[in-house]
Amino acid sequence: MKLTDYMKDRLAVYLIAGGTWVLVLIFLAAFRVTVQAAVIVSVILWLGMFAAEAWGFTRKKSWYDKLENCLGELDKKYLLSEMVSDPDFLEGHILYEALQESNKSMCEHIAEYRRENKEFREYLELWVHEIKLPVASLQLMCHNDDGNSSNHTKYAEQIRRIDDYIENVLYYARSGNAERDYIIKPVSLKRTFADIAIRNREELLERGISLHTEGLDVNVMTDGKWLGFILGQLMGNSMKYDATEITVTAEDSPEKTVLHFRDNGCGIPAADLPNIFSKSFTGENGRTHRRSTGMGLYIVKKLCGKLGHSVSAGSVQGEFTEISITFGKNDLHDVV
Repeated sequence: MKLTDYMKDRLAVYLIAGGTWVLVLIFLAAFRVTVQAAVIVSVILWLGMFAAEAWGFTRKKSWYDKLENCLGELDKKYLLSEMVSDPDFLEGHILYEALQESNKSMCEHIAEYRRENKEFREYLELWVHEIKLPVASLQLMCHNDDGNSSNHTKYAEQIRRIDDYIENVLYYARSGNAERDYIIKPVSLKRTFADIAIRNREELLERGISLHTEGLDVNVMTDGKWLGFILGQLMGNSMKYDATEITVTAEDSPEKTVLHFRDNGCGIPAADLPNIFSKSFTGENGRTHRRSTGMGLYIVKKLCGKLGHSVSAGSVQGEFTEISITFGKNDLHDVV
């Protein structure tokens, strides 16, 4: 708080004090009080006024300066009321009480929102688990079906797509609280990728997609289930966007392990590349491939962030797309 601002705010008080002083002088002159006495009375009045203003400015400046500093330094502004103390002047006390009440109301609102969000997420997870049962039954029926192979293939593909979309819903619902649903431990990249390849082998064979791996005989600190979902999303994108070859390699060093997932599909336009991890972004390829929802890579990015990994993408349209995931050796301590 600046002294000039304080004085401007108190200008009316000073004008009233000045008018009062003039009336006092007129009153003293009417009673023929000596000039020396009038001067002494004036000095006493103005010294008292100065002392009162100096004391008021000093105690208010200390509290308001702390308020402004806290507001400027805090990332979460709503914690302001927790950082300041109750001042010893009335208007500051009123402001402090207002901040406390506002913060209390906000906390109650957030608590209510969290309860509703938790209930919805729990219901969604329950629904996903329930719906997976008939989907799994349909998959088994298609697998055992000896009928027309063309229809069998079409039905199996549609059921697999339904299962993939259900899986996306489940992982998206859990990604907001992923830290409660994972276990960080050494996970084999080779085994995890092999499981995903086996799960998708029918479509890989149908589309004639070849797989090449190199350097996957390493362990990384992550959650195997979440990593499996991430690799599944990347493989699904490769199949969706007309790849005929998928190459997965790992570079291991004392500081980090970098997994490169590369395909020779249609590639990503340069204009779209910076936005591919954005929520619901489909871009040019998404408009030509109706199966795109724009959520897969967004969930991948979000889960990698929760697990403490970094993810990046590189692509040349018409040539290749490469997604790189970096696993730090100390990811266990870096998890958000």
